[in-house]
Amino acid sequence: MYLEKLTEEEMSQTTGGEMTLASVMAVMCIGVVTVVCYRLFKSNTGKTVLPGGFTFSWT
Repeated sequence: MYLEKLTEEEMSQTTGGEMTLASVMAVMCIGVVTVVCYRLFKSNTGKTVLPGGFTFSWT
């Protein structure tokens, strides 16, 4: 793979929408996993239910 310099016109037409969406989705997934782990380890019963019917239990 080689690098190629972009002209001023090409740089002004470049958008970063795909990368931004991927970053937001990654942060949201990490947040959900963090909340699930926190609720599992800090609860007395070791059980949590997420919206959508997802159930996790710690026995």
